[in-house]
Amino acid sequence: MSRAFTKELDDAPIPGVPDRPVSKARNLVTETGASKIEGEIASLKDRLTRASFGENQSSLSRDLRYWEARKASMEIVPMPQVVDHVQFGTTATIERDGTRQELSIVGEDEADPTSGAIAWTAPLARAIDGAKVGDVIVFELPARQEEVSILEVRPYSVVS
Repeated sequence: MSRAFTKELDDAPIPGVPDRPVSKARNLVTETGASKIEGEIASLKDRLTRASFGENQSSLSRDLRYWEARKASMEIVPMPQVVDHVQFGTTATIERDGTRQELSIVGEDEADPTSGAIAWTAPLARAIDGAKVGDVIVFELPARQEEVSILEVRPYSVVS
């Protein structure tokens, strides 16, 4: 049989890596978040120029497209001048189910729940938005309600 009519697997194009989904919510970021986005772009461009042909180029290019889209849509929100309630760019000390925790309200790409930074779009962030010290908020969960007490509100700051 002639090879002219067979498809060689080696000739097949390498399938592209699907793009990362981009949130449809406004891309609010702190000044720190904007710097992180810039840093990601610079790092990815550097890694892309050093990558061997084919070596992770698809995923690096995909990530670069994502971060460039996030940069293009970012809205830098200045830190609040008056911190008398929970809002974007603040850290709130709350009590929930008898446990104290600190939550910083930041942009989606800045969120890191392990360090207490949650996206402004997160249900808990939306529930406590606008609350003042001493307020008790009823947080609606799928199976139950939970009371969240606001103990302290202060400006957000990144701990390095």
